[in-house]
Amino acid sequence: MSITKAFRSITAFALASSALAACASPGSSPTDSMAAGGNVVAVTLQEWAVLPSPSSASAGEITFQVTNDGPEDIHEFVILRTDLDPAELPTDENGAVTEEGEGIEVIDEIEDIPVGETQEVTVTLEAGNYVLLCNVYGEEEDEAHYMMGMRVAFPVQ
Repeated sequence: MSITKAFRSITAFALASSALAACASPGSSPTDSMAAGGNVVAVTLQEWAVLPSPSSASAGEITFQVTNDGPEDIHEFVILRTDLDPAELPTDENGAVTEEGEGIEVIDEIEDIPVGETQEVTVTLEAGNYVLLCNVYGEEEDEAHYMMGMRVAFPVQ
């Protein structure tokens, strides 16, 4: 890892920590305030995987803290509700998921997460089957991140 990348990672972590601390109420830690708001799922995006921890959640408010570990590509994070197999979603001619396709409902997304950054999205999910994925298509590389394996089932009880 270059010094520049290491510095960016440390800076991003420090900024995120400061932002979380600023949101906490007096006398509570950032972890206390996040836990009070519902489920927190840490998601790592990397070439070529979507790795949520934990791998499922209870219905209700869920905050996804999404980190792009790269190492090279910008990624996005899409939450779909569907009973379809994660590998069987409808795709366009490039291999990207057709987000308006039959049998899927887009819940929310974070677009264009740069390598080394963490962003978050909070959604309220009902019990059911969901898929977490990256739906970036890179024209230069002719790569549909979904087709490269950036998808995972995410059950909500």
